[in-house]
Amino acid sequence: MYQDYKNVELVKPGGLELKDRLVGVQRVTKVTKGGRAFGFSAIVVVGDENGVVGQGLGKSKEVAEAISKAVEDAKKNLVRIPITKGTLPHEQKGKYGGARVFLKPASAGTGVIAGGAVRAVLEAVGVHNVLSKSQGSSNPHNVVKATFDALLQLRNAETIAKQRGVSLDKVFNG
Repeated sequence: MYQDYKNVELVKPGGLELKDRLVGVQRVTKVTKGGRAFGFSAIVVVGDENGVVGQGLGKSKEVAEAISKAVEDAKKNLVRIPITKGTLPHEQKGKYGGARVFLKPASAGTGVIAGGAVRAVLEAVGVHNVLSKSQGSSNPHNVVKATFDALLQLRNAETIAKQRGVSLDKVFNG
């Protein structure tokens, strides 16, 4: 799922205290010759509020079962996101389908300025100060994936120094 990103660190759920946040539940209908068959689709974000987050999708005839399937799926897709002093290391844009998300670090005390699906993801990651803008599609599935796209492109100073093969001082002063 995250093969396109170079610096993604996959995380195993063992030993983490994960909290799940329900982003959305949709009722879906399948029309058959016997009438309509109703089901549910749930999208969930789980995180330890300390840099580890994952998202999952679950489908079932029952709402509770769809949510529990989504939580299990999210636990299989955990990644570590670099957080610097309660905010992001730098500005980043992400997109998925028709959804575009812009994330910008903010100073202490700003809070999470984000709505809906973006807020759920950022709070699950553990970001406390951030500005965001969601544009294009407001479909929660695409907005969550666009937010993940932006978060997975983030790099902290140590990662940049390691990729360039130089010291941390040279990243800031070079």
